Amino acid sequence: MNNQDVKSYIDQNKDRFLNELVELLKIPSVSADSAYDADTERCAEHVKQSLINVGVDFAEICPTAGQPIVYAEKMIDPNKPTILVYGHYDVQPADPVELWNSPPFDPQIIDGNIYARGSADDKGQFYMHVKAFELLSKQGELPCNVKFMIEGEEEVGSVNLGVFVKENKEKLVADVIIISDTSIINNETPSITVGLRGLSYVEVEVTGPSKDLHSGVYGGAIDNPVNVVCDMIASLKDENNAITVKGFYDKVEIVSDEDRKAMSEAPFSKEDYMSAVGVKATRTEKGYSDREGTSIRPTLDVNGIWGGYIGEGAKTVLPSKAFAKISMRLVPHQEPDEITRLFKEHFESIAPESVSVKVTAHHGGEPAVIPTDNPGYKAASRAMEQTFGRKPIPERGGGSIPIVALFEKELGLKSILMGFGLDSDDIHSPNEHYGVFNYLKGIETIPYFHHYFAEESAN
Repeated sequence: MNNQDVKSYIDQNKDRFLNELVELLKIPSVSADSAYDADTERCAEHVKQSLINVGVDFAEICPTAGQPIVYAEKMIDPNKPTILVYGHYDVQPADPVELWNSPPFDPQIIDGNIYARGSADDKGQFYMHVKAFELLSKQGELPCNVKFMIEGEEEVGSVNLGVFVKENKEKLVADVIIISDTSIINNETPSITVGLRGLSYVEVEVTGPSKDLHSGVYGGAIDNPVNVVCDMIASLKDENNAITVKGFYDKVEIVSDEDRKAMSEAPFSKEDYMSAVGVKATRTEKGYSDREGTSIRPTLDVNGIWGGYIGEGAKTVLPSKAFAKISMRLVPHQEPDEITRLFKEHFESIAPESVSVKVTAHHGGEPAVIPTDNPGYKAASRAMEQTFGRKPIPERGGGSIPIVALFEKELGLKSILMGFGLDSDDIHSPNEHYGVFNYLKGIETIPYFHHYFAEESAN
């Protein structure tokens, strides 16, 4: 594959590549809100047509009990290796909309960034694969069979993907899965994610009196559930920022000093890190660095808390109920169901007699580690070295992609996490954006992954 031909094709078509992504980003495919169901279905059709336009042999919309999955394939030779591309077309809710500098579904390209909900997570990243496939196909350079599986429920836990995978194992037969839903260290320092944290997500409900009460008449005698839930949550971490749930750390993987030293060699500016998110200090578990705290250690965070009167003005109410949503990021060997059980038992045990507690489990996911000695990783490393001019650093990511463990269990395949985003892309936040450089660099790099994977698979 000629490097100049790749760059020339991208240069000639980059405006079209950007315009196509903008049209995709205009569709508000919010899977968490049923009010957007029609838009989510429309987005699936849009993705299907995009794949047809770039020359797949077959594309279909696969219904599920929730949002549809788009499947497509191009089989050039059954004797050649097959790459399965996974991505998701659904996006997070845009709330709070008033904090966006431009409308979340009216994409704007400003200072080299594409601002829109889903630009980095994951429309911009999976669409790189569509355009890379176009490049290979147009130039007659396809070295592997290619399959696409683009789902619409990743942001709500991929609740129906497991059923689809189990029922379509023959259709999904491949040699490797490639996912671009992760980030690189920076635009000068490429990296490949080799580890992901798992997830346990719960909602807690604390109930005191049977109805809201007058805080003057009852305050001081009747326990306030909002006060109680705050006290309970505060007790979930100790003075060292360690989690106090009994048994929580029992199976946590202890990373070797050698591996920790290798991780510390990746470039990192604490000042830039804090400046990017507007804080004056960081706080990690005692004995661990900022980067270790966001990758090799588990966490517990409150994602939302509410109760009582929150409208305009004042209402002196002692609320009947208080609620909180809590997520725990898990590291290798921690099992989501077990952690959820341990949390439930602990949270119930620390509740005072004055309230009752209900813990509801939402979605979860297994942590994952990807070895660096397999053909997929080697191909990704060679591809990034080709286009960035330096070998990528293997990095453990702090986020969760639960389907990675699912794919390994059901399909027997390792996933290669070759993303091109940046930690500063504000995914899940107002003003989410994705760099034009990163989008085009992905389109440039992915074709090399195909070629190098064909070579590595033949060795």
